Amino acid sequence: MPGHPRETKRCVRVFPFTPPCLSLPSVSPFQQETTVAAAPAEVPHPVLPAGAGKLDADAPKAFAATLSGLQFRVLRKGTGASPKATNTVKVNYHGWLDGGKVFDSSYKRGEAIEFPLNRVIPGWTEGMQLVGQGGMIELLIPSDLGYGARGAPPDIPPGATLHFLVELLDVR
Repeated sequence: MPGHPRETKRCVRVFPFTPPCLSLPSVSPFQQETTVAAAPAEVPHPVLPAGAGKLDADAPKAFAATLSGLQFRVLRKGTGASPKATNTVKVNYHGWLDGGKVFDSSYKRGEAIEFPLNRVIPGWTEGMQLVGQGGMIELLIPSDLGYGARGAPPDIPPGATLHFLVELLDVR
């Protein structure tokens, strides 16, 4: 029908794990630019808190994303097993909001924290399963996988995107 997009086959790679060719409707040049702009950009690595250890030399500068919308990049792979949602983990972490305001940091307290992985926000439960023990991951957690529309006053406003740098010290 005139005015309706027709199905065409063209290659689009948004994330490293996107299938090489998708069946997409034809789009205008403006829509194509918007689609390309939505791909994850390379972002400098975060400044590591004191005591955080080193990054892998080949740590990615671009974030990958899961189907849920969680964005992540593994900064140090680790050599141990990855946790399951039912495991207890011991971590050091540094959390901040868009704009850079730090809302919590076990590094600053000088004490790692231990907790069951299925007792935290969904973005943590999902994200920590992507790195092995001894590894370090950076998480960019959308509001719906964090504290949502309610936030966690006074430090985390409603609808906040959360940024975390997490070192996985132990898995039990």
